[in-house]
Amino acid sequence: MTAVRHEAIVPLSAAGRRFDQALAEMFPDYSRSRLTGWIKDGAVTLDGAKAPPRQLLRGGEKVLLEAVLVVEVSSQPEAIDLDIVHEDDYLLVLNKPVGLVVHPGAGNPAGTVLNALLHHDPKLAELPRGGIVHRLDKDTSGLMVVARTLAAHTGLVDMLSRHEVERQYEAIVVGTMVAGGTVDAAIGRHMGDRLRQAVRDEEDGKHAVTHYRLRERFRAHSLIQCSLETGRTHQIRVHMAHIGHPLIGDPLYGGGLKLPKGATPELVAALRGFRRQALHAERLAFEHPVTHEPLSFSAERPADQQLLIDALRHDLAEHGHNDY
Repeated sequence: MTAVRHEAIVPLSAAGRRFDQALAEMFPDYSRSRLTGWIKDGAVTLDGAKAPPRQLLRGGEKVLLEAVLVVEVSSQPEAIDLDIVHEDDYLLVLNKPVGLVVHPGAGNPAGTVLNALLHHDPKLAELPRGGIVHRLDKDTSGLMVVARTLAAHTGLVDMLSRHEVERQYEAIVVGTMVAGGTVDAAIGRHMGDRLRQAVRDEEDGKHAVTHYRLRERFRAHSLIQCSLETGRTHQIRVHMAHIGHPLIGDPLYGGGLKLPKGATPELVAALRGFRRQALHAERLAFEHPVTHEPLSFSAERPADQQLLIDALRHDLAEHGHNDY
C-alpha cells in the first residue's frame, strides 16, 4: 500500500461549485469516483473538517488529502513472457499473442496478461484492474495499452470514453466484399446465450460503430481493415457476422467452413486448421496521457494469420479469378 498526501487551496474560480467537482479538477491524477470515496471516508478535509461531496465552495478553502492507495487486484504475479512494444514511467504497450487471456475470470483464474503484468510491475496492483484499460479476446492478437500510474489510468480511460484512441484491426472474413462501409448497430448480450453478444435495439444495447475497408478480395473470402469508434465486447466479430461476413474461424459467430470450388490443398489445410477468429489488432495511436506527445504503434500479424493469407493468395493466383 502507498500513502498519498496533498495540500491545496481551492481557487477562487471554483466558487459556487461542488466539493467533488472542484476536487476532480484540482487533483486530475485521480478518478472522480476515487476522490468522492475519499471525501465520504473523511480522507479529504475542507478547512480541517469533513465535508460532503455536494458541499458548495466559496474559494480559498484549504484542502488536505491524506489517503492510502489500497490493493485493487488480488491476482498473483506470474512469470509469463510479455512482448512489450513500448514502456515508460506512465504506461506500456503490449503485443498480446493468440491464446493469452487478458484478465482472470471464470475458467481462467491464472495465466493471464494481468498475472504477467503484476510480475513485471508489482505496483500495478494498486491500480483498477491492474492498469488494464481495454481488452482483447483470448484468441485475438495484437496491441493493447496498460496504465502504470493513476494519472495515466485516468487519462487513458477518459480518452477511450471520448473515442480518442485509434484502434485499427486486420480481419479475414467469409465472403467477397466489393467495398468498405460502416456498421452502426447497437450491441448487447445475446438473449439465449450468455457467452455471445448480438445486435440489439438501441434501447436494449450499447451504441457501437465499426468502419471497415476492403484490402484484398480472394475467391470466397476478403481481407479487411476495421477501425473502432466504440469498444464493445466482440464488436468486430458481431458486426461482421451481422452484415453476412463472419470472421474465418470464429467459434461463436462464424458461418462454418467455406471452401471455394477447386480450392488448393494448401488452402483447404489452412482453413480447416485455423480454429480461432482471424482478427489482429495491428495499430494503436493516441496522445500520451501525461506528456501529451503523439504515440503510434504497429504490430505484424501473427504467423498463423500470415500463412492463411498466403494460402488465400496462392489459391487466387492458381485460378486466376475471384469466385463471386
